[in-house]
Amino acid sequence: MTVKQGAILASLYAGVMFGVFWVPIRALENAGFAGPWPATVYLCAPVVFILPLYWRQRDELRLANARGLLGGILCGVALALYALAFLYTDVVRAVLLFYLMPMWGFVLGRVFLGDAITPARWLAVVLGFAGIGIIFGFENGLPVPENRGDWMALASGVCWAVASLLMLMDRKVSPWLHGANFFLVAAILTLGLALTSQAPMPDFAMMRGVVWWLLPVTVLIALPVGFATIYGPTQLNPGVVGLLFMGEVAVAALSASILTDEVFGTREAAGVVLIMAAGLLEPVREIVASRRSVAQ
Repeated sequence: MTVKQGAILASLYAGVMFGVFWVPIRALENAGFAGPWPATVYLCAPVVFILPLYWRQRDELRLANARGLLGGILCGVALALYALAFLYTDVVRAVLLFYLMPMWGFVLGRVFLGDAITPARWLAVVLGFAGIGIIFGFENGLPVPENRGDWMALASGVCWAVASLLMLMDRKVSPWLHGANFFLVAAILTLGLALTSQAPMPDFAMMRGVVWWLLPVTVLIALPVGFATIYGPTQLNPGVVGLLFMGEVAVAALSASILTDEVFGTREAAGVVLIMAAGLLEPVREIVASRRSVAQ
């Protein structure tokens, strides 16, 4: 397996796992955490394990320049904005506006890297956006930012595309350090919002009631997914990363139908098929190109 193929698999894995991102957050909400605190607690939990990583990467952190570190920092900003957008706008609008990201990524890749926006990539964007539209519906037309949650979702997608470009252009900073910054920045921003909100702060009894499952989930799911999320952009075109992440929408729709009362019918299934087709176009193209190279 090549490095690029590994990055594709990491991004597919990250997209799939982000599709169940809502499950532990919903569990924290059901446990009594109010307002922004469910998302805040879930995003802050990895920092407990990330802080020792800074000590291990201290020499790299000391030598890294600002531009090199900016990629991972912007990823953390993007994650925080995406999580917070759901507090201020509809889920549909947040997802649709965020997943304009592949378009920004392909444009940035074309301008700064000279990567062509091939017909296959255009097709993937159309398939992915059509799939999201079928699942969520375009009854009110295409989403145009109307409130701060909309702008947060749109800004999140732009931040992620720019961050992906920066990490690809400057590979002196390791994915480990980018990942640490990703978690820390997202935690700081969401914690800042929670502390300034009117929602009651969780007490010790509430934390003790969830820590028995939150820590294993953090170690076994949140941390691996976070670092997989960061690894893809260090090796792949920003637009391709956005397409691979679209699997999140398909898995979220399916998991919500299984774990809640939300309907999953023919319409949702058709949307999932289109999204998965969009996400698989690039891996299939990479496999075909690799086999042709070996054959020659």
